[in-house]
This record gives sequence, structure tokens and C-alpha cells, in this order.
Amino acid sequence: MATIFGLNLFALSGQLLVGLINGSFYALLSLGLAIIFGLLKIINFAQGAMYMLGAFFAWMALNYMGINYWWALILVPIAIGLLAILMERFLVRPIANEDHLYSLLLTFGIALVLQGAFTHIYGSSGLPYQIPAELKGGTKLPFMYLPNYRAWIIVSSLVVCFSTWWVIEKTKLGAYLRAGTENPQLMQGFGINVPLITTLTFGFGVALAGFAGVLAAPVYSVSPDMGSNILIVVFAIVVIGGMGSIGGAILTGLMMGVVEGLTKFFYPEASTTVIFLFMVIVLLVKPAGLFGKEA
Repeated sequence: MATIFGLNLFALSGQLLVGLINGSFYALLSLGLAIIFGLLKIINFAQGAMYMLGAFFAWMALNYMGINYWWALILVPIAIGLLAILMERFLVRPIANEDHLYSLLLTFGIALVLQGAFTHIYGSSGLPYQIPAELKGGTKLPFMYLPNYRAWIIVSSLVVCFSTWWVIEKTKLGAYLRAGTENPQLMQGFGINVPLITTLTFGFGVALAGFAGVLAAPVYSVSPDMGSNILIVVFAIVVIGGMGSIGGAILTGLMMGVVEGLTKFFYPEASTTVIFLFMVIVLLVKPAGLFGKEA
């Protein structure tokens, strides 16, 4: 058994891997929340439900229509994004100018309806989703066994997260998005369709949750509760990183996943609360969050 300073390296590296996997999902979900709140000032409490919906859509596509994992990874986020566009257009937009509490309550209600409906249809026990054949197996590393699918989750989520950050922060399209939400009247004067930008931004932020749901389907049981179980943690991560900070959401999501994994190794009893402890400390020291800007 490989040890260093009396620590079991196999167990430690295993928990680090679990932390990175959880951090990948945290990063994707918190990125979607940060985009929607940072650019649109909408608190989307249905993000967890859309993550659950992404996993269920992948399961239904495979079992009812024979659509495999790779096609689901493309089609399901598009379907979730289109659903979010309809939600923004007919439910969220009419209250867009009201207090943030209204959007929170509305999306919370939508989440409860979706979770209740899927619980009624499929029950509360999880449904299995097979790992695609191309990603079965793993690689033997010096201190751990790395399953191929776990590595795929980490790599694909990093690519999606940092590509999204680059588009929003470094490209002309991202400049239009930021300008359209900060000064919509001016952008409309230049002929930019600001309502369309708002709708597409909301759809993309929610589509990230659908993408995360498809990634999660082969790892976790596909169940109606999977979204509500992760949502509170993701909101805490967004607060730690800074509400609306795109890069902060990604980095904090990955960091908190690793912290959670290390805590499970060193002090398992605190693993479910360590992220909230971090949130309290950050709010006391820097209320705007680690990467947020002071008002």
C-alpha cells in the first residue's frame, strides 16, 4: 500500500478524483447560473430541475427512441435550451422588471412542478444509464485507477466551461451580450435585438445544465431528486465565487469540488457542510465573493 506521511495515496487520489468530478458538475451548473444572473439579473432556481431533465431526456432518448449517448450529448442540451427559451419568453419576461424575488419564486415553482411530475411518472428510485462502450474501462496510474468516463467528464466540462468564458469575455459576441444587458436602450439604437439576446442567453445558461445532466446520467442514478440535491450547493458556490462572475463560477466550482473531496478523506463528517462553511467565511470577509466586484 503506497503511503506518504502516513497517508494512503490510493484513497487520497480516489477522493481527489471524486472531488474533481463533482467540481466539474458544480462548475457547469454554477456557470449557467452566473451567466443568467450576471447578464440578465434573473435568479434561476429551476437550474437543478433542468439538470435533472437533461439526465431524464438522455435516458428517455435511449430507451424510447434508441438515441445513443453521443447524440444525446448534442440533442438534449439543445432541447433543454429550447424549453428554456419558451420559459423565458412566456413566464420570466413578463416579470423581468420586478424584484429579483419574483423570478426566484417563479423558477422555484417550475422546479417543484417538474420534480413532482417526474416523481409521479417514474418514482423516486433511480434509473440506470449505461456508460457508452467507447468510454468503458480505464487507465492504471501510479497511485490510482482512472476510469475513462470519469476522465471524460472532467475534460469535457473544462472545455465547455472555459470555451464559454472565452466567448463571453474575449469576443465581440460577448461584448454585445454584456453591452446589451448593461445598456439595452443604447444597443437597440444601434439596431441590436436586445430581447433576442436576452432570450438566447437564458436558453444557453439553462442548456449548460442539460449538458451536465447528460454527463451525469451514466455516473449517478437518473432520479427526480438529483437536481434538488445539488442545487443548494451550486448556489453556495455562486455566492462564494461572486454573483455574476463567469470565471469565478468556474474556478470556484472546481475548487469547492476538490475541497469537498479532501474533506471526505481527512474529516468525512464535515464533507456535507464544508462548502457552506466556506460561504459563511467568504461573506464575512468579502461579501461580493472571491471574484465578484464590490458594488
